Amino acid sequence: TCVTDTFILHLALTDVLLLVTLPMWAAQAAQADGWTFGTPLCKITGSVFMINFYCGIFLLGCISLDRYLSIVHATQMYSRRKPWVVHTSCLVAWLFSLLLSISDMIFLEAVVDNRQKTTKCVRNYLSGYCRWWLASRLTYHLVGFLLPSAVMVFCYSGILRRLRCGSQGLQKQRAIRVIVTVVAVFFLCWTPYNITLMVDTLQSSRSNTECGMKMSLGKAMTVTSTVGYLHCSLNPILYAFVGVKFRRQLLALLSALGCRVKTSRLQSTVSSRRSSIWSESAETSTVAV
Repeated sequence: TCVTDTFILHLALTDVLLLVTLPMWAAQAAQADGWTFGTPLCKITGSVFMINFYCGIFLLGCISLDRYLSIVHATQMYSRRKPWVVHTSCLVAWLFSLLLSISDMIFLEAVVDNRQKTTKCVRNYLSGYCRWWLASRLTYHLVGFLLPSAVMVFCYSGILRRLRCGSQGLQKQRAIRVIVTVVAVFFLCWTPYNITLMVDTLQSSRSNTECGMKMSLGKAMTVTSTVGYLHCSLNPILYAFVGVKFRRQLLALLSALGCRVKTSRLQSTVSSRRSSIWSESAETSTVAV
């Protein structure tokens, strides 16, 4: 299995973990009583949300850096001879994401709102723990979004400049089409939520925030987080419709399960395109999707 395949597999795992928690969040929004699953499940589902976000953007950063080094500097960050290095990188991303979600595991609780007579799964920062709240928010903004985003923008800007100046530019652009699309969809889905969260952080640090502003931000965070959840559903569509190799393997799997699928057109396409987007870094200069 090539390098990017391994990263995409772990990205898919983060998506699946997040989708498992969606029924609980939907039940909280639909039920008049709000969150009815207790504090333990509140901690688990909230932590899974954060782990998914952190791990997803870390893995995309690793993919971007690998593409940048292979295309711009002709250097292999990973090698087929040492597949354990790729798996170690993924494991580090998972562990680091788990570490960053510890504050959520500690402070998430099922809290009763006496005014609305509902129970909500929220972070309950008691007096004396305001610094924890601020540190958690700043870590989320810097480590979870701004820094990885800067890395990805830098890497893909360098890649596009390289493709414009080098030969076989069209082939190379096709070779990174899926990755660029996945990254673009990630930003489209998660940027609104992060901007809303930054505004909420600034407003919450002020003592004279109006009640109307708080309610508006609460609604905005609900809507933008829903868009963020949509990212998990869009990734499989991207893999299926943009990546030739993914389509070929998917049809092979369906055929093995007994489903009748028409593969003649796909096979002719694959035969004219011998490599796919999930090629190794060293093969990027000749790959075509």
